Amino acid sequence: MILVMKIGSPEAEINRIDEELTNWGLTPEKIIGKHKVVIGLVGETVDLDPLQIQEISPWIEQVLRVEQPYKRASRQFRHGEASEVIVNTPDGAVIFGENQPLVVVAGPCSVENEEMIVETAQRVKAAGAKFLRGGAYKPRTSPYAFQGHGESALDLLAKAREVSGLGVITEVMDAAELEKIAEVADVIQVGARNMQNFSLLKKVGAQPKPVLLKRGMSSTIEEWLMAAEYILAAGNSSVILCERGIRTFDRQYTRNTLDLSVVPVLRKLTHLPIMIDPSHGVGWAEFVPAMAIAAVACGSDSLMIEVHPNPKKALSDGPQSLTPERFDQLMQELSVVGKAVGRWPQTVAALV
Repeated sequence: MILVMKIGSPEAEINRIDEELTNWGLTPEKIIGKHKVVIGLVGETVDLDPLQIQEISPWIEQVLRVEQPYKRASRQFRHGEASEVIVNTPDGAVIFGENQPLVVVAGPCSVENEEMIVETAQRVKAAGAKFLRGGAYKPRTSPYAFQGHGESALDLLAKAREVSGLGVITEVMDAAELEKIAEVADVIQVGARNMQNFSLLKKVGAQPKPVLLKRGMSSTIEEWLMAAEYILAAGNSSVILCERGIRTFDRQYTRNTLDLSVVPVLRKLTHLPIMIDPSHGVGWAEFVPAMAIAAVACGSDSLMIEVHPNPKKALSDGPQSLTPERFDQLMQELSVVGKAVGRWPQTVAALV
């Protein structure tokens, strides 16, 4: 349930309403929009009469029920306005959001050694990327596959961050590693295999760093949004949704099926920023550029692209990784579409 306040509502009156509703056993959440203040009510609201709430204050313009089960993630919870996730990086604040320039995240699947991760960071930074992706802990289908270097890889990510000025996005697999990862990462990633690890979602939601939530490989959109709801309900409002391909009946030609239809669907359902990962979505480097361009054209707020200086020698996901040279070319291609749809930052346009 949400309370839409009239334009010009006094701060003292909003605080009084918050206090009264808290005494009712509800949890009010104040959302300051461009034009109005909205108060979201979380708790047992099923039996509440909207007319009764309306009588609390003459400054309440409207009382609406949020019909979706994902209350905080619902676009209705923010009265139709999109939210933004602001991430502080060494080079300054970067904003993920519907009305912001496209944010490109790039880097290898796994952190292998210092030379590789620093070189990759510098190359993708020069091309216009704002974040470095790189796995320190890697969930793999086979127990015999490379699992990442763990804590030592976090040190290498910190070094690459220092040298390049890029923000860092890396994955958490276990709550026991969360504190160490948060010391290095600017954004904490919850991978597809952990999308419904609810205890991990609660722990990630209880810490302040922004969270990137990847869609589970067989998850519906509603299940994905309910997973985001766990993070939001735990107190962390900075969540970015990442589509990385889902499992369908045809896996002969692509690793997964990249579901670009989620972009307009999510835009209708949720206020959260949207990222597309075409690398995992298709699994082959030759198909990644086309899907990245399509993602920008259909309105994605961000892209995550795997880049490796020598994909043939990569310890994981080499076949889907672009070389730095191909990434440079892709960024030029993306600029054409990005400018056309009004999502290309001028600073990047100058580089390419």
